Amino acid sequence: MFPSFDPKLLTPTRRDVLLGAMASTVILPFGSAGLASAQQGSAGAPAASEAAKRAVEAYRDVILRISHEVWENAELSLQEEVSAEIHLRELQEAGFEIVSVGTSNIPTAFVAEWSQGDGGPKVGFLPEYDALPGLGNAAEPRQTPGPRGVEVGHGCGHNMLGAGCTGAAMALKQMMMEDGTPGTVRVYGCAAEETEGAKVYMARDGLFDDLDACLAWHPAPVTAAGLLRTAALDRLQVTWRGQTAHAGVDPWTGRSALKGAEIFATGIQFMREHLKPTTRLHYVYTAAGEAPNVVPDQAGILIVVRDASREEVAEVTEWVREIAEGSALMTQTEVEVDHLFGMHDLLPNEPLARRIYDHIAAVPVVWTEQEQAFATVCQAGMGLEEAGLDETVLPFLPEITSGGSTDVGDVSYNTPTGVFAWTTIPRGVGLHTWPVTACSGMTIGDKGALNSAVVMAGVGYDVMTDAAFREEVRADFDTRLGGRTYVSPLPEDKIRPHGVPPHLLLRDGTGELTDEFFKLGA
Repeated sequence: MFPSFDPKLLTPTRRDVLLGAMASTVILPFGSAGLASAQQGSAGAPAASEAAKRAVEAYRDVILRISHEVWENAELSLQEEVSAEIHLRELQEAGFEIVSVGTSNIPTAFVAEWSQGDGGPKVGFLPEYDALPGLGNAAEPRQTPGPRGVEVGHGCGHNMLGAGCTGAAMALKQMMMEDGTPGTVRVYGCAAEETEGAKVYMARDGLFDDLDACLAWHPAPVTAAGLLRTAALDRLQVTWRGQTAHAGVDPWTGRSALKGAEIFATGIQFMREHLKPTTRLHYVYTAAGEAPNVVPDQAGILIVVRDASREEVAEVTEWVREIAEGSALMTQTEVEVDHLFGMHDLLPNEPLARRIYDHIAAVPVVWTEQEQAFATVCQAGMGLEEAGLDETVLPFLPEITSGGSTDVGDVSYNTPTGVFAWTTIPRGVGLHTWPVTACSGMTIGDKGALNSAVVMAGVGYDVMTDAAFREEVRADFDTRLGGRTYVSPLPEDKIRPHGVPPHLLLRDGTGELTDEFFKLGA
């Protein structure tokens, strides 16, 4: 049982927030008085909250069916055939029109919508449904294989994330039908969030431009809303090509691609002293030769550049390119820098975030003894303090920046966007771990899917029905955008993410067989 009498366990630590979707890079004022205040919420629950609860309850079985089936059929990024079909099946059954499948050249992405009346506001939802490698686990508080073994599992909780978002869209439709509110509810099937997220490709295609607001949530060890910012990102593949030779007999005739990569990596280390505190550089070697007695003629490094804004990322990325060119000059090799992917930072919206917070405060965070016991066994298995599940709502978060990145950022530069966290993970447990998969497949995850749907349906209804609120949201968006025009971080010639399975590429409707398709042995 969660020892609620211990104030230390009731006060979320900085680690808890860092590990959650609402991560922070600063120490926040988590005093007991602040938490008590946060738990009380606003003076009164938002008017739409009770209606949202009733609408979500009407779709309770549907929301849980989506979450459970996607959890049982965990699929990696770009392979989410079954998972996408589960969402599409339920959306069609609920009366949504399927606008597109294979959206923005990604076979497992889609757009569905429902409209009523003439014109009216438009609200979007962002379900995700891809899983992670090596994190398959049963819905048990110990490491044990899940429905698909240990190979694939929902270690980021996208089964419940997606169910909450799609369920919120259905509930909002129900609320609008009851009072004849005109407007459009749109659901974006956001494939491949864990790799090259579909949202970035959709943003490039202008698919969010006509929305009044877009809503999403993320599983976390805390329940929170606020002015979270995330980092912008570039992902680069750097490849060196040299000349092979016998490393013992005549190495002077060779030119080592590996040496080019090593000098590049050294150059990156020498950069670090002169980078801003917000900058992050991390990389892995993707090729480094195979035999020590052969001068490697090919080497590669995959590097990620993060910073607080696209502009700052672009500056650092250019410096990285220059270091790559210098490393090739120093080793008499050739180098190619392939810009694989990029994302924007997350642009917060204060009126939207505060309305989300009000709706969160109207939905209690309640756990059973069995759920708390489940959480403590997970924590014991991870070697963590057995503190159970958090039962509080954090104070409204000030404008803070996380070191992580999300493709929701590109949505936020095209329409006002609200994102929040709901507790579905034991205290101290990080995302992308087996306890997340375990909790996602049982009642802890069920509560996350249902409660997040209540919050998003309520906020969505407020956007649909409150013109003054919409104006506040748009004004904040325009102010933060500051006249900037969205420019996609994707290379112009980048049609779709790398690694789309060949059979899905055939089905995506382009009629195009790429070099990648043939390399994969179609």
